[in-house]
Amino acid sequence: MASFRSPLATRLARPLVALALLCSAALAWAQTPGKTEVLWLGQSAMRITTPGGKVIVLDPYLSQNPKTPAGFKNPASLGKVDVILVSHAHGDHVGDAYELAKMHNVPMWGPAGMNDTVTKLGILPANLAPRFGKGGTITPWGPTGPKITAVHAEHSSELTWKNPATGKDEVHVGGEPQGFILQMENGFTIWHMGDTAVFGDMRLIAEMYHPDLVLIPIGGHFVMNPADAAMVTREWIKPRFALPVHYGTIPQLAGTPAQFKAGLGNSPVQMLVMDPGQKVEF
Repeated sequence: MASFRSPLATRLARPLVALALLCSAALAWAQTPGKTEVLWLGQSAMRITTPGGKVIVLDPYLSQNPKTPAGFKNPASLGKVDVILVSHAHGDHVGDAYELAKMHNVPMWGPAGMNDTVTKLGILPANLAPRFGKGGTITPWGPTGPKITAVHAEHSSELTWKNPATGKDEVHVGGEPQGFILQMENGFTIWHMGDTAVFGDMRLIAEMYHPDLVLIPIGGHFVMNPADAAMVTREWIKPRFALPVHYGTIPQLAGTPAQFKAGLGNSPVQMLVMDPGQKVEF
């Protein structure tokens, strides 16, 4: 015999089912075993392995990066890659991203304007250069996997491309630069700030996402200098950990971790002292 449920009971049941599904997803997120591994390869190049074993590569400037260790100059040395994130179109961030995307047949996510140019020029097919913008969140592995949100960065983003027909470099629209909030399966949260100057909404982003670790540029000239980076870390973001990046590759990027550390003063933020090629687990 078919069962009968009143319209009122049906309406009451729907939110309960949705709540149960949400709680189930949250429980799976919280119970994910493992740790987050962060491998720094110089400038802003990172390989992040999530607690669930997903591999996210950030701004893979490797083969031409003077700070990348010899063992990682070949992009194939990264091993497994699941997703590539590029914060903006400058060569020291795009780096080897196109090659990696083709090598592993995985998406290179980046600013919508940048990836539109990449596909229109025929550098990558649309399926390997998907678009999203600031405020957008992607979940490449479903609702219980890592979440990646694009946030603001204060910089520029020109895309330089060598036209094969002329052999000449051309400068094209690269969209707006951005940073990324990476929320791991177990809740550990990383803010990859990209290239940026100080902007007031850094405080808002920190309040919204509560990053445990910030990957923060300190070189100066094109990005924040160590004093400015230390101020926003100490006063606005207040993460548990800070990894200074984007320094020392060219003379203009003269800021140093020692200067950043001095700027932190007696802040409880733990600065990570790393050399390119080293990794840390959380």
